[in-house]
Amino acid sequence: MKRNTAYSRDAAETLAIDALGWIASTDDLLDAFMGASGVGRDHLRDRLDDPDFLAAILDFLLMNDAWITGFCDARDLPYEAPASARAALPGGAQVHWT
Repeated sequence: MKRNTAYSRDAAETLAIDALGWIASTDDLLDAFMGASGVGRDHLRDRLDDPDFLAAILDFLLMNDAWITGFCDARDLPYEAPASARAALPGGAQVHWT
């Protein structure tokens, strides 16, 4: 399994697009994503250059451990890859309260 602890913004965007492909290939998951994001099928491709939309893809994936493991297993990625990629996109900085 490939290890990667930090993602560049470009690499994170690429991973998010790949995640959308996985979501689209998984039964009923694309419909759930579109319902959660409010984006219709006809607008998915139009949004692939929007970093906020790409962040939303990873946010959606990160909502469910089974989705994370399914995606990462299918792509031979470590399970922390989606969260690491998410951190490189807008709004992904971790808040430290101490």
